[in-house]
Amino acid sequence: MNLMDQTFQQLKEQNRTALIPFLTVGDPNVDTTVEIIKELEQAGADILELGVPYSDPLADGPVIQRASERALKSQITIRTCMETAAKAREAGVKMPFVLFTYYNPVLQTGLDVFFDELLKHDISGMIIPDLPIEEAEEMRRRAEAAGVHLVPLVAPTSNARIERIVSGARGFIYCVSSLGVTGERASFFEGVEQFIETVKSLTDIPVAVGFGISRREQVAHFSRICDGVVVGSAIVRQVEEAIPLLENPETHQAGLLQIRNFVAQLKG
Repeated sequence: MNLMDQTFQQLKEQNRTALIPFLTVGDPNVDTTVEIIKELEQAGADILELGVPYSDPLADGPVIQRASERALKSQITIRTCMETAAKAREAGVKMPFVLFTYYNPVLQTGLDVFFDELLKHDISGMIIPDLPIEEAEEMRRRAEAAGVHLVPLVAPTSNARIERIVSGARGFIYCVSSLGVTGERASFFEGVEQFIETVKSLTDIPVAVGFGISRREQVAHFSRICDGVVVGSAIVRQVEEAIPLLENPETHQAGLLQIRNFVAQLKG
């Protein structure tokens, strides 16, 4: 069984909701990313999205764009991101990894090599926000054969396409809570709860929600109606703010602790 499926099954048995952080790999550097991943797991993270830095993002807001720019200056590639997953495993991290990437880096890698690398580096799934369902058949077929989950994004504007998007989905369904790009928000799409209930009525696999969730009370709210809650920009901002501490050997541990404490309070 895929590690992601095992995790959601265990959480369901414990009546708990998955906390799913997002990190931009290589921000501020790969070694620190591995350390941050360890801190996130110890803080209570259940599944981790490994963000591949990309120069022309479709869904990422300014916080994640800045993180990608910093990582790209260090020439972080999609292969670097997958290798980072393996390094985290070597450091003792147990939680499932989901690769968050745009489609161009996948094509540049080549599909055969890409899936070989996913399996080699123990990555359970992938999210490709610029790959619509109408063009995803080959990726879905290859993912199915490899036992790796292609996690679909479903937006409030998906409307009549929702049923088609969730049919045959694996891993979990990623519900977008807000219109627009990622980023911390005080409020969400007005009909988001009904939207999530609609998605849940069409599938038996876990449903997670993300985009804009940044505070403990928001995590708690969505935990009552979802199987997983994704927090991205708020954590990437914590990393950004901690960079001066992380880059100084004397304050490095304090920077890691600052990030860990933020995630721990999200978990509650």
